[in-house]
Amino acid sequence: MSQPGTASYTLGASTTIVARIDAAAPTPTKRGPYEKRQPDMHMDGLTWFGLFAVSAMLLCYAMENRSRWWILAFAFSCIAGSAYGFMQGAWPFGLVEGIWSIVAFRRWWQVNST
Repeated sequence: MSQPGTASYTLGASTTIVARIDAAAPTPTKRGPYEKRQPDMHMDGLTWFGLFAVSAMLLCYAMENRSRWWILAFAFSCIAGSAYGFMQGAWPFGLVEGIWSIVAFRRWWQVNST
Protein backbone atom coordinates (compact mmCIF):
# COMPACT_ATOMS: atom_id res chain seq x y z
CA MET A 1 0.00 0.00 0.00
CA SER A 2 1.37 3.42 -0.88
CA GLN A 3 1.49 6.44 1.34
CA PRO A 4 0.04 9.84 0.39
CA GLY A 5 2.40 11.63 -2.00
CA THR A 6 3.89 8.41 -3.36
CA ALA A 7 2.98 5.92 -6.02
CA SER A 8 4.13 2.32 -6.20
CA TYR A 9 4.36 0.11 -9.24
CA THR A 10 4.85 -3.64 -9.01
CA LEU A 11 6.90 -5.12 -11.83
CA GLY A 12 6.99 -8.65 -10.61
CA ALA A 13 6.55 -10.77 -7.53
CA SER A 14 9.50 -9.21 -5.71
CA THR A 15 10.18 -5.89 -7.54
CA THR A 16 8.31 -2.77 -6.52
CA ILE A 17 9.16 0.78 -7.60
CA VAL A 18 8.09 3.56 -5.27
CA ALA A 19 8.07 7.08 -6.75
CA ARG A 20 7.56 10.27 -4.82
CA ILE A 21 4.93 12.53 -6.36
CA ASP A 22 5.98 16.14 -5.96
CA ALA A 23 3.04 18.52 -6.11
CA ALA A 24 5.20 21.62 -6.61
CA ALA A 25 5.67 22.72 -10.20
CA PRO A 26 9.19 23.35 -11.41
CA THR A 27 10.34 26.94 -11.28
CA PRO A 28 10.01 28.66 -14.63
CA THR A 29 13.12 29.57 -16.56
CA LYS A 30 13.80 32.97 -18.03
CA ARG A 31 12.05 31.99 -21.27
CA GLY A 32 9.26 29.48 -21.05
CA PRO A 33 8.93 26.70 -23.60
CA TYR A 34 5.84 28.26 -25.17
CA GLU A 35 7.07 31.83 -25.46
CA LYS A 36 7.99 33.03 -28.92
CA ARG A 37 11.68 33.35 -29.57
CA GLN A 38 12.94 36.52 -31.09
CA PRO A 39 14.45 35.79 -34.50
CA ASP A 40 18.19 36.16 -34.71
CA MET A 41 18.63 38.90 -37.30
CA HIS A 42 22.42 38.90 -37.11
CA MET A 43 24.12 38.32 -40.45
CA ASP A 44 27.76 37.34 -40.43
CA GLY A 45 30.28 38.04 -43.19
CA LEU A 46 29.67 34.74 -44.95
CA THR A 47 25.94 35.43 -45.18
CA TRP A 48 26.59 38.91 -46.59
CA PHE A 49 28.98 37.39 -49.15
CA GLY A 50 26.32 34.86 -50.18
CA LEU A 51 23.71 37.60 -50.50
CA PHE A 52 26.09 39.60 -52.69
CA ALA A 53 26.96 36.59 -54.88
CA VAL A 54 23.36 35.54 -55.49
CA SER A 55 22.20 39.14 -56.06
CA ALA A 56 25.02 39.66 -58.56
CA MET A 57 24.03 36.45 -60.35
CA LEU A 58 20.43 37.66 -60.61
CA LEU A 59 21.43 41.09 -61.90
CA CYS A 60 23.93 39.75 -64.43
CA TYR A 61 21.51 37.11 -65.68
CA ALA A 62 18.84 39.74 -66.24
CA MET A 63 21.28 41.97 -68.15
CA GLU A 64 22.91 39.26 -70.33
CA ASN A 65 21.14 40.33 -73.54
CA ARG A 66 22.57 43.85 -73.34
CA SER A 67 26.27 43.02 -73.59
CA ARG A 68 28.61 40.07 -73.68
CA TRP A 69 30.34 41.50 -70.59
CA TRP A 70 27.26 40.76 -68.52
CA ILE A 71 27.71 37.09 -69.47
CA LEU A 72 31.29 37.23 -68.18
CA ALA A 73 30.12 38.99 -65.01
CA PHE A 74 27.50 36.25 -64.59
CA ALA A 75 30.24 33.62 -64.84
CA PHE A 76 32.29 35.34 -62.14
CA SER A 77 29.26 35.75 -59.91
CA CYS A 78 28.58 32.02 -60.33
CA ILE A 79 32.13 31.37 -59.12
CA ALA A 80 31.41 33.57 -56.10
CA GLY A 81 28.17 31.66 -55.49
CA SER A 82 30.04 28.38 -55.77
CA ALA A 83 32.63 29.53 -53.26
CA TYR A 84 29.84 30.59 -50.91
CA GLY A 85 28.15 27.20 -51.23
CA PHE A 86 31.32 25.32 -50.34
CA MET A 87 32.25 27.67 -47.48
CA GLN A 88 28.73 27.47 -46.04
CA GLY A 89 28.77 23.67 -46.16
CA ALA A 90 26.16 23.20 -48.89
CA TRP A 91 28.45 21.36 -51.30
CA PRO A 92 25.67 20.46 -53.81
CA PHE A 93 24.93 24.18 -54.24
CA GLY A 94 28.64 24.88 -54.67
CA LEU A 95 28.96 22.13 -57.25
CA VAL A 96 25.97 23.29 -59.30
CA GLU A 97 27.14 26.90 -59.25
CA GLY A 98 30.58 25.76 -60.40
CA ILE A 99 28.98 24.00 -63.36
CA TRP A 100 26.94 27.12 -64.14
CA SER A 101 30.14 29.17 -64.19
CA ILE A 102 31.65 26.79 -66.77
CA VAL A 103 28.50 27.04 -68.91
CA ALA A 104 28.55 30.85 -68.64
CA PHE A 105 32.26 31.05 -69.58
CA ARG A 106 31.56 28.85 -72.59
CA ARG A 107 28.67 31.07 -73.67
CA TRP A 108 30.83 34.19 -73.25
CA TRP A 109 33.60 32.57 -75.30
CA GLN A 110 31.17 31.70 -78.09
CA VAL A 111 29.62 35.17 -78.14
CA ASN A 112 33.05 36.79 -77.94
CA SER A 113 34.49 34.80 -80.87
CA THR A 114 31.65 35.63 -83.31
